[in-house]
Amino acid sequence: MNVRIDESWRQVLQPEFDKPYFELLTNFVRHAYATRQCFPPAGQIFRAFDLCPFDKVRVVIIGQDPYHDYNQAHGLCFSVQEGVPAPPSLLNIYKELQRDLAKPIPNSGDLTHWAEQGVLLLNATLAVEAHKAGSHQGKGWEELTDAAIQALNNQRSNIVFMLWGSYAQRKGQFIDRKRHLVLTAVHPSPLSAYRGFIGCGHFSKANDYLLQHGLSPINW
Repeated sequence: MNVRIDESWRQVLQPEFDKPYFELLTNFVRHAYATRQCFPPAGQIFRAFDLCPFDKVRVVIIGQDPYHDYNQAHGLCFSVQEGVPAPPSLLNIYKELQRDLAKPIPNSGDLTHWAEQGVLLLNATLAVEAHKAGSHQGKGWEELTDAAIQALNNQRSNIVFMLWGSYAQRKGQFIDRKRHLVLTAVHPSPLSAYRGFIGCGHFSKANDYLLQHGLSPINW
């Protein structure tokens, strides 16, 4: 199947695009978008890959599901469209950045500038129906995003994986810790952030690791 996605990722993921599950997923997504309000906009479903080519990835942050309210999701996990206030989890990410690297809390919740520097902001499920969290889970997205993470794990080295919360940690459990840096913490959700996300120091640890391996740090 021919999928409109960044060329470097298309080459990596083409074997997945040719599998039966992906055809079923595509049919499901097309019908969902044609008959119901879904997010992100269809042209932004693969935006995390489009902004962050395979050979440019330096950091991976794994989310679960796109935001399911209007004018929020735009294809990058935790990120919202320009001009939209930061949701609670993202606000806690900003609070940890402020504590860790003395960064002022931004007015914008748009993380596009992270993606453009090589931070793959990847949700496990790349679409969702409006106001129905998890509505596109179990349809095949998870297999595709597992394959993307596995390809980075096997074909690249010295990537920082940030796994926040039990879901992301399960999804990244196969990552080779000798080949990459894996940072784990509780989820930045208000329900858990003060049980170990605030104080985790992941952003400085990531930059220290990148510098140690001759790579440019991220301007968070």
